[in-house]
Amino acid sequence: METLELKQKANEIRRLILEMVYQAKSGHLGGSLSAADIFTCLYGQILRIDPQNPKWKFRDRFVLSKGHATPAYYASLAEFGFFPKDELRTFRRLGSRLQGHPDCKHTPGVDMSSGSLGQGISTAVGMAFAAKMQGLPIRVYVMLGDGEMEEGQVWEALMFAGNRKLDNLVIIIDNNDLQCDGHLDEVNSPNPIDEKLQAFHFQVKTVDGHNMKELVEAFGDAKKYSGVPFALIAKTVKGKGVSFMEDQAGWHGKVPDTEQFKQAMRELERAGEALCRK
Repeated sequence: METLELKQKANEIRRLILEMVYQAKSGHLGGSLSAADIFTCLYGQILRIDPQNPKWKFRDRFVLSKGHATPAYYASLAEFGFFPKDELRTFRRLGSRLQGHPDCKHTPGVDMSSGSLGQGISTAVGMAFAAKMQGLPIRVYVMLGDGEMEEGQVWEALMFAGNRKLDNLVIIIDNNDLQCDGHLDEVNSPNPIDEKLQAFHFQVKTVDGHNMKELVEAFGDAKKYSGVPFALIAKTVKGKGVSFMEDQAGWHGKVPDTEQFKQAMRELERAGEALCRK
């Protein structure tokens, strides 16, 4: 896809995220909106996948380690053909395939159930190691939150990945500098993340997580390195795309009321119209 088309897709995914959470009266908006551009880039340009054959043996794997960001995950899966968009209306409802956290047993396109922070990256490292042992020509991508980097289990997994030279592993950190209790520095900052990852034998690149061109180029760079895993630190804004949600920790898991929902949708509609004029 061209960069403009990816931007348009990302804006549509943000609209779907808002609709899902508003209709369900439950869900995590802030970190879903911040990651929407990354999801769009992955599913629209980077991942080797087949929506018509979600269990294809030679597909790239994706693990959402920050498992609460399912609104962005499900919206992306629907936008890129894994299941009908109408199904997004069932988000978090009893009996739905689209529960609050990913479920690999029931949801097409989900490679690993996640939710407990730190466990997703551990599983992704195991997937990458297993692929190496089996000679599978696949890559494993995993998205973490920067607050999630405070979990000790994360660093155990990263230590293993670096020492085993898992160059088929790409970790993506949604670095919006906020977690549910506030700014990272106010809680338990894992910074400097880049220097720590380098110490764990990762090749590291930092980009604007809302710049499609930078994201595409960075994911391309990940394939150039051998003998080292790759880490992409994506600088993002929590609540991106909705003015009153941006950089506000309170919107981590808050649901908009009717007026807030209407205002947010108007802002995204205007953003979409502006992209169409380009």
